[in-house]
Amino acid sequence: MTRSLRILLVASIASLGLGGFAAAQEFTLRFQHFVSPLSANPTYFMEPWARKVETESGGRIKIEIFPMMQLGGKAPDQYDLIRDGAIDGGWVIPGYQPGRFPQSEALELPFMVTKSGEEASKAAWVYTQKYLMDDFSDVHVIVAHMHGPGIVHKKGSAVQSVEDFKGLKLRAPSRPATLLLDKLGAVPIGLPVPAFPEALAKGVLDGGVITWEMSPSLKLNELTDSHTDVAGDKSLYNLYFIWAMNKAKYDALPDDLKAVIDANSGFHASALAGRAHDTGDTEGRDLMAADRNEIATLSESETDRIKVLGEEVIADWIAEMTGRGLDAAALVADVRAAVQVTRDAE
Repeated sequence: MTRSLRILLVASIASLGLGGFAAAQEFTLRFQHFVSPLSANPTYFMEPWARKVETESGGRIKIEIFPMMQLGGKAPDQYDLIRDGAIDGGWVIPGYQPGRFPQSEALELPFMVTKSGEEASKAAWVYTQKYLMDDFSDVHVIVAHMHGPGIVHKKGSAVQSVEDFKGLKLRAPSRPATLLLDKLGAVPIGLPVPAFPEALAKGVLDGGVITWEMSPSLKLNELTDSHTDVAGDKSLYNLYFIWAMNKAKYDALPDDLKAVIDANSGFHASALAGRAHDTGDTEGRDLMAADRNEIATLSESETDRIKVLGEEVIADWIAEMTGRGLDAAALVADVRAAVQVTRDAE
């Protein structure tokens, strides 16, 4: 055997060995969510987050993201699908399982957080670290965040007063939102996002509350005629989310790849998730306006009337949760403090 042939043979064996080692270190993670891939969070957070993790892992982690529950189950099932390993990770709205994660509801009470999804998400991460990590202990939490302001979208003319809510059948995304709509005299109907357009099209609903950013992907420019926000810098409601991973899948990663996930987790990653909603809100509002739908903001005086009802919702929630053994007044105070601290840190 010639020297050059021996060198080539050794090099080939070495490359096979290294290739086998690299393949053994590759991890494909399947994440799932329940909205259109064209909506804001998948576009501006989930996909960039996945590509960043892949790049920083040197290609050893591959992340596949499946929209619209393509891997199975329904949106309220997401937490359990992740916990049980049916999927490796995904997007969860804890409020889709009312009563299971009661401390998370404090973030979703009326007028609790700002209209900036980024600011609200910073507060949500701080609050989550203090109160919710035990509740979510059977998954690996990567991000905790909130969307921007909830808007009232309805058929016909915009609501202009508290009285205009009376009798309206409106989609409600969470228990706190349901409690507020009930106080306003509306008929709240709890529905996850994917069911909202069909219910509108069939006349089951007069409208619903959801963000600007979700409006285009749900075709609310076609299915509704008007869109109303409240005055001021606080939201009628916001929704709380976690972006989480199966705990065993995370634990199975080598330490250097765990470090990659960790570097793309936490306070700053949560802020980016919230910022994605802010970007989408601007785009969604512009599209509704471009289609000549009515864009309205309630007057400060009418907003103040809703805030009074919101305070009643908060008081009722504190009483209910105190009866369940939680220090609910402290939870509410801590949400407000977290919002103020994160705003002051800007």
